[in-house]
Amino acid sequence: MQAIGLYEFGGPEVLQVVDVPEPHAGPGEVRVRVRAAAVNPADTLLRNGGNSWVLSDVPGPYVPGMDIAGVIDEIGPGTETELSLGEAVMAMVIPIGTAAGAYAEHIVLPAGWVVPAPAGMDHVAASTLPMNGLTALLALDQLALAPGSVLAVIGAAGALGGYLVEMGTHAGLTVVADAAPADEDLVRRLGAADIVARGSGVAQRLRARYPDGVNALADAALVGQSLVDAIRDGGQFVRVREASEIPGGHDIDTGGRVKLLAPFVPDYAGRTDKLHQIREYAEAGVITPRVAATLPAAEAAQAHRRLEAGGVRGRIVLTF
Repeated sequence: MQAIGLYEFGGPEVLQVVDVPEPHAGPGEVRVRVRAAAVNPADTLLRNGGNSWVLSDVPGPYVPGMDIAGVIDEIGPGTETELSLGEAVMAMVIPIGTAAGAYAEHIVLPAGWVVPAPAGMDHVAASTLPMNGLTALLALDQLALAPGSVLAVIGAAGALGGYLVEMGTHAGLTVVADAAPADEDLVRRLGAADIVARGSGVAQRLRARYPDGVNALADAALVGQSLVDAIRDGGQFVRVREASEIPGGHDIDTGGRVKLLAPFVPDYAGRTDKLHQIREYAEAGVITPRVAATLPAAEAAQAHRRLEAGGVRGRIVLTF
């Protein structure tokens, strides 16, 4: 079968169409005929070698991608599942170890990693939900904020930031978000109760609005250390990349004043209940899939260039 992969780490140009063995579902597994795969920053991190250490014992080609939507086309022998052949589904993929990533015509996953796609939603839109939705849900689960608490979301116009705004609002939090002028209407539609200007000095603007500091802050834009000043003593800081050696990552020193959280979305891999929650949120309109563009899978390099250029609102999706 065909996939989009790479044999050496580098820029978008290393992505190419590759032929890989067609996988088949074993016991406890299902196979998905992939129709759409969302392109995420995590995919560019795999491609450029930012997390190459997790692939050191794995031969190429390396296939990126963490989000898929498609149809069940094979159920492994003896697999107990409510999924059926031909059913439209979505899933999060972990593109390490012996499993290929999402940029492939077929992928085999444990049955518990896959749930029906939201009713009435097409493959392209459904593919934008799993990984970012689960990351936002995990962050909010870890924060465990009481209703009425103030949550600041930095990078609110992006895909992850948008889900944090929507889910946080649904949970009864007071969500304050940053936004550029062009994004203010979008961020308000997502449910932000308050908006401060995006960019340098955002922590000071938050402090001016909330003199005691916010209860928690989620840094979906990878701003880093300067944001700690916006958080009250005993508050919480959510960062999505921990170490400074990872591109976009930060070593953050809070002096013990603020609790650091680093949601690791693979912890929710196989959490069928959590993925069902994302599906239910989408069906109820709690969260909104946002598709920035669609491209044929063979144009994955162009998708990566566009994502890394910045300013993408939503997800670019590869179609198969």
